[in-house]
Formats: sequence, structure tokens, C-alpha cells
Amino acid sequence: MIRAQRAWTGIALVAAISFLAGMTDAIGLRLSGDFVSFMTGNTTRAAIFFVDGNWGHGLVLLGAIALFVMGNALGIVIASIVRRRIFGVLAAVSLLLSFASILDQPQLGVLRFYLVVLAMGVVNAAVEQIEGLPIGLTYVTGALSRLGRGIGRFIMGDRRLDWSIQIVPWSGMVTGALCGALIGGAFARESLFLAAVFAMGIAISSLFIRKTLHHRYNQRPASTSRR
Repeated sequence: MIRAQRAWTGIALVAAISFLAGMTDAIGLRLSGDFVSFMTGNTTRAAIFFVDGNWGHGLVLLGAIALFVMGNALGIVIASIVRRRIFGVLAAVSLLLSFASILDQPQLGVLRFYLVVLAMGVVNAAVEQIEGLPIGLTYVTGALSRLGRGIGRFIMGDRRLDWSIQIVPWSGMVTGALCGALIGGAFARESLFLAAVFAMGIAISSLFIRKTLHHRYNQRPASTSRR
């Protein structure tokens, strides 16, 4: 029963955090013209900018990719040193988005873009897996690939349905992106702050999750798992 409750709690968290990621991605794309979590797209665009001679923007995108990686690393550090991992990670995301929201001067556009990218890297450490199944929060290509492979295995006779969980992050991302597009269009200056408030709302909500349901959402270091 605890395992089932833990799984359903994890699914709810993934849906909420993926919604946050989709909303922030849409807002960030509206504000900067570049992706804040889709690093595959930024990699391809950076290559095109370099070939076209636009080295400045290409370097900006390479910087974003590096910051996204650093954000993922920072998220793991935060998740490892705070007692309530999900709260700590999402509170950090909220602070980064809040800081980015006040940088609305045109000359600070790149810095704001980088802060949002960093936040989207950090958020991936909030939930890494549900009962051993890998989950991506800010990107859905992997989720859709796992979903498709699961469907293929089902067609070939494997009746396990654990792959169906991969529809959750995609659903959260697309609904969040729709919401973010609407918010970004209607409240451009306040949109990042609204995303920050939503992130803090999820963080505070995570504090009410019972301790028995609050673990096994993060991968443990190999040295810890062998103890």
C-alpha cells in the first residue's frame, strides 16, 4: 500500500513540476526567443548560428548549455544537503526565477535568460525516478522515446504497463506550455514572477508529504546504496 501511495504521490509531483517546466519554458521562449530547457534545440541552433557567422548568439547558446548542465549538478548538491529534498530544490528554482523576473531591462536580457536556464537545470533534481522508473521533468523527448518503445514491447507480447507513466511528464509539459504561452502573452513583465510563485507553491505543498512517501524519488550515489 505504501509503495502504491508513494507511486501516486510521485506521479502527482511529476505532473506539477512538468507543468512548471512547460510554463517556464514557454515564458522563457517568449521573453528571450531561445529555449530555456530544450538543450537539443539550442545545440542545433548554436551550430546553425556558427555556420551563418553569428558567433555572438552561438556563444550565448553554448553558455546556456553549460549553465543547464551546471544547474543539474547544483540541483543534485541541493537535494543531497537539505533534509526535504523536493522543497529545497523547488525553493532554489523559485528564488532563481524571482531574481530573473526583476531583470527586465533590455541590457540584462542575457543574464535573465541564463538565470532561467539555470533554474530549469536545477528543477530536474526534484524527482529523478518513481519506483525505479526514470523520469525527465524539463524535456520530453526521452519520455516519448520510452513511451514508444514500451508500446512496441506491448505489441510484441510484453504486458507490463510501467512505460505508460511516461505520458505524465509530456502531459504536464504541454499543458504548462499552453498556460505559459497565455501568461507570457498577457503578463509579459510579471510572467516569470508568476512561475516563481507557482514553484514555491509546489515546494510548500511537498512539505505536507508524509516521510514514508518522501523518498525513492532521487537516485542515490553508489557509495550510499552499498551501505
